[in-house]
Amino acid sequence: MAEAGLRISRILHAGYVFECGDTRIAFDTIFENPFSRNCHAFPDVRFDHDLIRRQRFDAVFISHFHDDHCSLESLDLLDRATPLYIYCIFDALFDMLRRLGFTRVHPLRLNQAVETGPFQVIPREAMDADVDSMFQVKAAGLNVLNVVDSWIDEGTLAQLIREGPWDMVLWPFQTMREIEVLAPSRAAAAPPALPEEWIEQLQALDPRYVVPSSCQFLQEPWSWYNRAFFPISYARFAQETRAALPRAQVVRLDPGVSVLLDAGALRPAPPLDWVLPVGAQDVDYEYEGNATPPSTAEIARHFAPLTAQQHARVMDYCRTGLLEKYGAVEAASEYFDGVRIWQLSLYDHAGAATRFRYRLEGELASLADDSAAPLGWTTDIPAAKLYAALELGESLTSMYMRINDTVFDADTERELAQADVVDDPLIRCLFSDTFGAYQAAQLRRLLARSLAE
Repeated sequence: MAEAGLRISRILHAGYVFECGDTRIAFDTIFENPFSRNCHAFPDVRFDHDLIRRQRFDAVFISHFHDDHCSLESLDLLDRATPLYIYCIFDALFDMLRRLGFTRVHPLRLNQAVETGPFQVIPREAMDADVDSMFQVKAAGLNVLNVVDSWIDEGTLAQLIREGPWDMVLWPFQTMREIEVLAPSRAAAAPPALPEEWIEQLQALDPRYVVPSSCQFLQEPWSWYNRAFFPISYARFAQETRAALPRAQVVRLDPGVSVLLDAGALRPAPPLDWVLPVGAQDVDYEYEGNATPPSTAEIARHFAPLTAQQHARVMDYCRTGLLEKYGAVEAASEYFDGVRIWQLSLYDHAGAATRFRYRLEGELASLADDSAAPLGWTTDIPAAKLYAALELGESLTSMYMRINDTVFDADTERELAQADVVDDPLIRCLFSDTFGAYQAAQLRRLLARSLAE
C-alpha cells in the first residue's frame, strides 16, 4: 500500500506522476531525452524504457498537443488499455492515438471533472483556450494546481481563487524568448525577473508550496539559444517567490524526485526508479541577454548533409510548393498587403547559401531574379531544418530560423515596425494551417517500425 497523503513525482518538463492509495495517474508523459527533437533535459537524465513499459497508470492526462507535452514516441511505451484524457480541439490527434492502438482515448472538457479512484482531475481554462489547459487535482483532502506552461487570465484567476485554499501550485517558472530569438538583432534583452502578474497571481492563490515547474531543458550543447532563450534562473524564481509569499515554501523537484504531501507537511519520498539522473542535478540557467548569436551559416554546419533526395525535396518546395501554399495563408498585419520582395536563404552543411527571391503581392507569390529590389523581408534557415519541417514535423522553436537580420531602407524600416515576426512568409506557409505534423511524422515511423518487426 502507498503511504497516506499524496505522492508527487517529477518526470520531466511538465510531466508528473501522482499517487494516492493504490491509484497512479500521470500528466504530460515525456519519456525521451532529448524530446521535441532538440530539447535536452536540464538537469540531465535518461529513462529506463524497459521499466517504463512495466508501469501501469490508472489514467494519463495531457494538457495540450504541443510535442513537448504529447509525444507518440513516449506514449508508445504505455499499455494500450491505459485511459488517455487529452485537452485538444482537433479530432486528428485522437485518431492518431487510436491508430497507435490505444482503446480508451477521451477528450477533456473545461471544468468537467474526471474521477479516477480517489482522484478528481478538473481541466481549467488557460489564456489560450484553443491550445492549452491547466489541471486542478484533488485527492486525500488536498488541492493541487498544475498550471503546466499556461498563462492565466483574470477570469480564470478569479475562479481559481474561489477553488482555494491551495496546498501546492506547480508553476511554469520560465519565460521563454521563442519569438525574440527569431529576430535577435531587433529584440531587446529581457529583464531576468518574474513578470509582475505572476507574482500577483501567486499571491492571490496563496499556496502552501510552490514548485518551479515546466521548462527543464536546454537546446543542443553548442546552441546559442542556451544563453538567450531562458531569462529566469531557479535561484531568481525562489528569491522573488519567497519575498512575495513569505508563508509559502518553494520546492524544486528535479526529474525523478518524489515528495509526499499531506495536510501537515511535505516530506521526501523514494524517487522514480525509471528516471535516472546523469551528472550534476543542482544546475541553473544562465542568461546573457542579447549575446551576439552565431551566423546561420555557422549554425548550419552542425547538421548532417541532406541526401540527394532530401535536397531535391527542399528545392522543389522553394521553387513550387511554397508558391502554391502562399496564397492560402494570410498575414496578421498589413505589412504584406502591398508588394514586397522577400529573400529566402538556405544554408547547407558546409555553410554555403542558396538564395531565392520572391515577389509577394497580395495572395500571389512568384519567383523573382536577384535584381528585384528593394528587399522588404529576409529569412535565413539551415536547409536541414527546412527539410525536417517538411518531412519530420520539426517545430518552429528548433529550426534556427533567422528573420530580417539586416538593415533595410528607411521607408521599409519604418513600416516593419508595425509587422509581426511570425508574419514571416516561410513560417506562415509551414505552420499557419498545419496541425500535428510532429505527431503525424512520429506515427508514420512507429507504424512502419511495427510492420518491420
